[in-house]
Amino acid sequence: MRRREFIIGAAAISVPFVAAAQQRTPLVGFLNSASPETYRFNADSFREGLAKAGFIEGRNLRIEERWARGDYAALPALAADLVSIGVAAIAATGDVASARAAQQASSTVPVVFTIGGDPIRFGLIESINRPGGNVTGILFNPNVLGAKRIELVREIAPTVSRVALLMNPTNPNVKIEEADAVAGAKTLGLETVTLNATNPAEIETAFKQLLSAKADAIITSTDPIILDRREQIVAFAFQHKLPLVGFVLQFAAGTASLSSTQPGRDLGGVAVWAHIGGFIAGMALVKLFGERAQRHPYAYR
Repeated sequence: MRRREFIIGAAAISVPFVAAAQQRTPLVGFLNSASPETYRFNADSFREGLAKAGFIEGRNLRIEERWARGDYAALPALAADLVSIGVAAIAATGDVASARAAQQASSTVPVVFTIGGDPIRFGLIESINRPGGNVTGILFNPNVLGAKRIELVREIAPTVSRVALLMNPTNPNVKIEEADAVAGAKTLGLETVTLNATNPAEIETAFKQLLSAKADAIITSTDPIILDRREQIVAFAFQHKLPLVGFVLQFAAGTASLSSTQPGRDLGGVAVWAHIGGFIAGMALVKLFGERAQRHPYAYR
């Protein structure tokens, strides 16, 4: 046999083995409401967390990302697409909307969320101790931070009397977060004005309303779409010399604004993602390999 024929034959034989190896490598879905251009730090932390748990993309794990780019209505189709390509688990990150879309896309594919709302209230889990179903996750509670952000505003700007709450009205958790901030403001004798926005044009309109209402500080809601527009929001606050309190450090980077979260690349930082990443990878292994994977320390049970 000539060398060229041997190489072609070997290559043809190897294809089924490569395909089989790929099928046996867990495929994990990553779902987020925002855009990769401005929320990449979240996906990077996810990968770093997976790596710390021993799962390296391209080596023993595959990852498929889906981004809604600020369109909550697109989430159900994106989640359904992840299910259709055979993901073994989905990391639904950023907010309640992503988690609900992943949950509704399948009753069997394991879902791990990171949200800033009440997962019981939104039907994601049955209870904190026993989530039930195929959904579990990590809860960051920004609702109780609404009042804390008001306190931060008062500390950095004692003369503030009216605070603008910049909210995304399509976020399922917005009413709860708004109510907490309003209650905190009343406790301190401050007024609030709620400004709703879902895109750059509406944010500009909200800015005009803010100036008309003579608000002298801004607090943002915990929302990935609002985070997507952080440069626009920070630039306005800087131009008008208004105190600004965001919900992650990305708002404060390079500016005089404040964040109400602890240091880290994202909500919870890589340490939390290491736990979540390991948990997701463990669930993927169980789904793919069955009982043999139950010995994995992060195996989903």
